[in-house]
Amino acid sequence: MGRFIVTAGLNYRCTVFRITQDTDDVVGGAMITGTAIYTGMDFGIEEQPTQQLLLQQGLETVKTFDAIITPGNLVIKERDEIEITFPIEDLRYGARFRVINARPARMNTRDPRSFIALTLVRSERAHSLQ
Repeated sequence: MGRFIVTAGLNYRCTVFRITQDTDDVVGGAMITGTAIYTGMDFGIEEQPTQQLLLQQGLETVKTFDAIITPGNLVIKERDEIEITFPIEDLRYGARFRVINARPARMNTRDPRSFIALTLVRSERAHSLQ
């Protein structure tokens, strides 16, 4: 097995999926599907703390995550999904996250240090076939 060398803080590898609406089938139902557009991207993720006030009020809270992905010349859109594919022994291996915001760094996208800052939420698949 090959060695993986990652930049400091980018301790994951991921696959980015573009989520699309498939055409209607013979019974009129459409299946949401995704296509892998980038694989093996360097990725770092950090969970944001839940606001204590919302917890005290008993409201259901959505866990949000801040993440960074490189290189900065990727085209990542809202509703894309990111699946963690490395390291396999990590608790987040195989987890999927939905992109709710993508902000490119303020540097030239051809700069090897460029990145895209992401805001993510955990994506739960309702059916195993999707």
